[in-house]
Amino acid sequence: MASTSDIKNGLCIKFNNDIYKIVEFLHVKPGKGPAFVRTKLRSLTNGRVLDNTFSAGHKIEEVRVENHKFQFLYPEGEEFHFMNTETFEQITLNKNILDSPGLLKEGENVMISINTETDLPLSVDMPASVVLEVTYAEPGIKGNTATNATKSATVETGATVNVPLFINEGDKIKIDTTSGNYMERVKE
Repeated sequence: MASTSDIKNGLCIKFNNDIYKIVEFLHVKPGKGPAFVRTKLRSLTNGRVLDNTFSAGHKIEEVRVENHKFQFLYPEGEEFHFMNTETFEQITLNKNILDSPGLLKEGENVMISINTETDLPLSVDMPASVVLEVTYAEPGIKGNTATNATKSATVETGATVNVPLFINEGDKIKIDTTSGNYMERVKE
């Protein structure tokens, strides 16, 4: 058993007969009254996000997880196939367990958290950013590039990302995987 002082991002806990991963937390000590921890929890079974407040010292049941490095092989409908880079064992996961499946490129390495009690995969942690090639983008109009205007562009995985007007087809761009936002153009 852990307490609220052990809460950190990425911690997996049992709560309301489900397994949740802590996405955000904030320890609050108001001037009046007891301290508490405000958390944002994501269900690892259905992906729903839940806001919850724990009082200070509240006992939480921690779930033991192991993180293993896997390589993304290929998508097949709603299923995504991964291979363990050490044992070469392959697993198939549903698209819902991924945070941003549209940004996952074949051959990309990810960390998969596996419950040690049941040996079931709980979550997939993607790298902080990915570099993808733009396959379709409307041409930028001369004179429009001085403002912060954006246009939508399609990348090689099929995802659509808002990019600045100077981005063209064939450019490689860096995308933040947590928000899905354009970060920068990558020079080769």
